[in-house]
Amino acid sequence: MTRPTRSDRTRQLAGLAPVIPVLVIPDAGLAADLGRTLIGAGLPVLEVTLRTDGAFDAIRAMADLPGGHVGAGTVLTADDARRARDNGATFAVSPGLTDAIVAACDEIDLPLLPGVATASEAMAAREYGFDMLKLFPAEAVGGRALLKALSGPLPQLSFCPTGGITPETAPDYLTLPNVACVGGSWIAPEADQRARDWTAIGARARAAAGLTRG
Repeated sequence: MTRPTRSDRTRQLAGLAPVIPVLVIPDAGLAADLGRTLIGAGLPVLEVTLRTDGAFDAIRAMADLPGGHVGAGTVLTADDARRARDNGATFAVSPGLTDAIVAACDEIDLPLLPGVATASEAMAAREYGFDMLKLFPAEAVGGRALLKALSGPLPQLSFCPTGGITPETAPDYLTLPNVACVGGSWIAPEADQRARDWTAIGARARAAAGLTRG
């Protein structure tokens, strides 16, 4: 089988830091300060989930921050992918994998990190040409035990597990040889964003950036 190539750029992004902050941004006006805080603390790859009305505006506000790589998460449709790209996203993250999303990301040259939850889905993603995948929802579908089990039959695949991971469990995930990074929603909770508590967010980000990988 030809070596997968669709994941080359997402694999590079996954190598920049051990944690990708998964961000639900309640107010796009907070996005630039939030992005500067996270990038400055050592987490340059940011996933802005499309779960709020201002998500695309938040992506646009972060898109030109020096040293940052801002992507769109919760990409569910081809239109989501196109709008994300139009607003400056440099990658897309999806909870699953569909023909429409793959085609749209190919058309607009937007790197995609697709989500999988089973061995069959991981095999299907590999057939599409992806070898860097998001395991989602990680804790709910088996977490570290599932990743260990997948490493035997599918050693060529790497994962960014996301969903239910905490500061306490992230280090254990990162010891696994098939985990490139983890997605973390604990770093910038909405309450701290609204309070503009960049000190607390920055402290969590620095701790996450300091985690070691297997």
